[in-house]
Amino acid sequence: MDCFFAAVEVRENPELLGQAVAVGGQADSRGVVAACNYEARKFGVHSAMPMSRALRLCPALLMLPVRMDLYKAVSAEIHSIFQDYSDLIEPLSLDEAYLDVSESKHCHGSATLMAREIRQRIFASQKLTASAGIAPNKFLAKVASDWNKPNGQKVIAPEEVAAFVLDLPVSAIAGVGKVTAQKMAKLGLATCGDLHALGLDGLKQHFGRFGEQLYLYSQGIDHRPVSNTHIRKSLSVEDTFSEDLPSLEACLLKIPGLYKELTRRLERARKQQRLIPKTLFVKMRFNDFAATTVQMSGFQPDKSSYMRLCANAWQRGNRPVRLIGLGLQFNPPDLPEQLSLFE
Repeated sequence: MDCFFAAVEVRENPELLGQAVAVGGQADSRGVVAACNYEARKFGVHSAMPMSRALRLCPALLMLPVRMDLYKAVSAEIHSIFQDYSDLIEPLSLDEAYLDVSESKHCHGSATLMAREIRQRIFASQKLTASAGIAPNKFLAKVASDWNKPNGQKVIAPEEVAAFVLDLPVSAIAGVGKVTAQKMAKLGLATCGDLHALGLDGLKQHFGRFGEQLYLYSQGIDHRPVSNTHIRKSLSVEDTFSEDLPSLEACLLKIPGLYKELTRRLERARKQQRLIPKTLFVKMRFNDFAATTVQMSGFQPDKSSYMRLCANAWQRGNRPVRLIGLGLQFNPPDLPEQLSLFE
């Protein structure tokens, strides 16, 4: 979907049409941009940006609160359209999904025509635009879906893959964040062609296990199937404070409330699937926006472990804190669960 949250708000209130709109928290309470429309993006506004900075970039920005129930309802309507074309649907979020239509008989089996028809049906029923990528695998389909935004689609046919990835920027690869991109720039790696030229051994030397995936992506190869069975890999809660926390003691006072919310979400998630905790972690963002994450192995979450992790995180920065997050990472669900000492 194109600018999903913001687009839904503009649809609900046509007077917003043509104006710069952002959905998220308020600037005076450390809110961040959850989504913004293209009018706002012209000023440099983007998601995850502090709302206060977004307002400095675009003083006329209209800030709207998040209405998650509304977005979920619209998303459900859109997903019901997907189900007419395939049973293999892998949601990535409320506004994005992979569809495997290789066995679908719709549109004479043409994925290109199916994508166009799905987009037309979304607009007819929801008055919202969507963009699509059609390709032989998930990596390329994701890249293609961003190619002709907004309200467009791109096809990468199998015989076009080799030429397409040659000049594809490394920034288009999922998992290549700011730090990895900087490392690649220092190595002179700007395109997938550059990654392929470095070779498997070279990529593994510089990027470890991720190097193997980079080598496959550099050739346009992605063996991951479209899966409609979501396996949760992590769970977390976090809070951005209206005023910076000045000391470790102030940070520790926030842990019980965050821990209570984390355990509540964990109990709810465990009703959906088997979850085996592997790692506990604390994320901390300081007043200069620098962030750190401290983790430890732990079979079950407990408050005292999070207190210790919080203290370790604080010592790394030793300055006021604007955000604290608590989380868990999980083992694969088919792994035998660790027994306690007395079991």
